[in-house]
Amino acid sequence: MMRYENENERLADKSACAGVRADLKMCLLESECCQKYKKTPRECLKVTDGTVPSECQALRYTFFECKRSLLDARQRFRGRKGY
Repeated sequence: MMRYENENERLADKSACAGVRADLKMCLLESECCQKYKKTPRECLKVTDGTVPSECQALRYTFFECKRSLLDARQRFRGRKGY
């Protein structure tokens, strides 16, 4: 999902779930909610009027699962979700 202009370009954020976070942010910024109604991505996550695509909702859930897996001790063996 991540689009880079140069092949050597990488995320500055090296923390866990950074890629999913970046994908979610870009999806929200490209959504009708941010473009047409001039809302922030955080405000757009709270609305349920259909201006946020289902792809962004799926990324939101994936990001949630990735963050939750950081706290789950069982994930040490299974690996983090969202990769």
